[in-house]
This record gives sequence, C-alpha cells and structure tokens, in this order.
Amino acid sequence: MSETAGPNPFGRVEDAQTFGRVEDDGTVYVITPEGERRVGQVPDVDPSEALAFYVRRFQSLETEVGLLEARIASGTLGVEEARKSIDSHRKNIVDANAVGDLASLVARLDALAPTLEAQQEQRKAEKAKAAQAAKAEKERMVAEAEKLAQGNDWRGGVNRFRALLEEWKALPRIDRATDDALWHRFSSARTTYTRRRKAQFAEQNKKREGARQLKEQIIEEARPLASSTQWGPTAGAFRDLMARWKAAGSAPRAEDDKLWATFRAIQDEFFAARDAAMAEQDKEFVGNQQAKEALLDEAEKTILPVTDLATARTQFRDFLSKFNEYGKVPRDAIRPLDARVRKLENAVKDAEAEEWRRTDPEARQRAADTVAMFTAQIEKLTVQAEKLEAEGKEKKAKEARDSIAFNQSLLDQAQKALDEFKS
Repeated sequence: MSETAGPNPFGRVEDAQTFGRVEDDGTVYVITPEGERRVGQVPDVDPSEALAFYVRRFQSLETEVGLLEARIASGTLGVEEARKSIDSHRKNIVDANAVGDLASLVARLDALAPTLEAQQEQRKAEKAKAAQAAKAEKERMVAEAEKLAQGNDWRGGVNRFRALLEEWKALPRIDRATDDALWHRFSSARTTYTRRRKAQFAEQNKKREGARQLKEQIIEEARPLASSTQWGPTAGAFRDLMARWKAAGSAPRAEDDKLWATFRAIQDEFFAARDAAMAEQDKEFVGNQQAKEALLDEAEKTILPVTDLATARTQFRDFLSKFNEYGKVPRDAIRPLDARVRKLENAVKDAEAEEWRRTDPEARQRAADTVAMFTAQIEKLTVQAEKLEAEGKEKKAKEARDSIAFNQSLLDQAQKALDEFKS
C-alpha cells in the first residue's frame, strides 16, 4: 500500500487479506460473515495495490461513520435526522465496493441506537420543560394583563399591553387547550382595558367641556372687577375666582391656554392698578421705614452677640416697644424689617435655651452618669486586657485594648459635655 493511501486499518497487508482477496486478473473480493462478494477489478497491478485501492474506500466509510458518531455524541443532529443518516450509511456500507471489516462498521451504527434513544428522551424532557416554562410565563403575563385591565394607567397600560403581546408571540405554543384558554383570558383582559380606557377618555372629554363652560363664566364675572378700586375686597374676590378656576379642572388643552391667558390679563389689569396706587401710598411711609431701620441698627449693635442674658432681655423689650410706636412702612420693606426683628428675638431665645441647658440639673446628672458608665467600662476592659496578656492571648488582648481606645474616645466626648455645665 502506498503512503498516499492513508494508514492501514488492519496493520499488515496480511491482515487486510482477512477481509479481502485478489485473483490473478485483478478482481477484488470482500470477505464478510455472509461470505465473499466481488467489489471490483484493478488489472495490471500488484495484488497488494489492488487490495489497497478498496481498503482506502473502506477507510473513507470508516471516517464517515466516525464523523457521524461525533455529531450524534455532540447532539448537533436531531434524532430523526440522525436515524435517517444511520440508515443511509448502513445501506452504503452493506453494498459498499470496499475491503475491510464492514460488519464492524454496521455494528458501530447499531451501537448508536441507545444514544439516540437517550437523546430523544432528553429532548422530550427539555421540550416538556420548555413547555412548562412557556406556560408559567404566559400565566404570569395573563395575571399582569388582568391586573392592568382593572387599573387606571391609561398611558403606560397601552404600551405595556403592546409589549406583552410581542412577548406572547415570541413564546412557543403549548398544548392547544391550555394555550387557547390562556390566550382567551389575555385577549379578554386587553379588551376590557381598551373599553374602560375609551370610557375614561369619553368621561374626561365631558368633564373638560364642563370645565370650559365654567371658566368662560368665571371670566365674565372677572371682567367688571378689573376697573375696581376697592383693593382689599376686590383682591379677595379674585382669590375666590382663582379657587373656582382651579377647582373647575382642565378644559381641552388648546382652549384651556387661551382661557387662562384671558383670565390672567384681567387679573393683571386690576393688580397693576392696585400696585401703582400702593406705590404712591408707600411714599408716605418712607419716614417710618427709615426710623425703624435706624432703631434696628442700634439694637443689633447693643444686643448682638448676647453675652449677658438679663441685659439682652431688657434691651430687646425696650427696642420692641419703641419699634412698635412707629407706623406702617412701605410694603417691600415689611419682610426685611420683620426678618431683622426675628433675628434679634431668636438670638435672645437661643441664649435663654443655652442658659437652661447649662443649668438643667437633670441633664447634668445624665452627663455625669454617662461619664461614669464609660469610666467603669474602661476599667473593666483594662483588667481583661491585662489578664489576657498574662495568659499569652495576644490577639484577644489587642481586641480588648482596641475596645479601651474606642471607649476612651467616647469618654472624652462625654467629659467635654459634662464640663460645659455650670457647677
């Protein structure tokens, strides 16, 4: 056999002769358990070369069987496809014009049957598992759909139903009866949601139309108020109209914006006139503002910061009495002046609170108890650490020393708090 013929599966040429023979005219026979069979003729060559030619054909068959075994073992072939391939290979081997142990190749094909049976059972189990998972997923989707159908998420619900439908389509079908029943529930939930949503929007449209009519009425009531000079009562009337406007709800969006613009313009007309009148009036109160500001300047210098509580109380009472003797101030000065007065008042109150905190006997006792507690804990841990060190338990001793350090930091804080109390 030449080097290009591939390895001899039978070892020596004499072994190949176990499964084949060559007559003088070059006719080659394969020997099988059923007897010998003519496979072809290679005239005018050495008998070993004639035999090697048909041995190479056997090797090709053997390679194909090996590839089939590998594909079946890896599961890349479906069971039915594998069976068809086995049948095809068996037919090719039985009738093959090749020399070799054809019976062993057939036996190898037959030996694949248990593997295919196992794969078939495994795939049945996987299919059943996939069907069960699909059923569980569809049941979850049905439950979500039914919950959505009873909810009021009219915007997000539409998108969620659309997404659920796409997810449903991507899932495999399960048994027909179960699949149909689940689909009926899902479809019914979607229909229920759609009907409720349409009814809701119809009701909203009805309410918006009612809101439009109410707001038109409010505008008509507001028009004569625009020219009123009864500033207080008219401002109150506008507040009432605004409350009614908010309670009316939204009209259709395009109309709602126009209605609001009209109503706002009427209000602006009145309040602009009122602001102009008040500005003129405010000019009369500038003197009071200046006097109060001067009084505040002096009080802030003498009272702040509070160092003597009794003196600060007296000074603040005197300041407040003089401050209140002055009359009204311009409107834009009211808040800044009030803020400065509150700052003075709060400074006195804070000093009073701090005085009480520093003299409160109960708080002092709590602080002393805390100091005593941490002191006792440190003493206890110190004894433990010394004992552990004497016993050679360095790790536990270190843990005890770490606890001592931590408790010491807490003790320092507690002692600082105790020291703040007056004796």
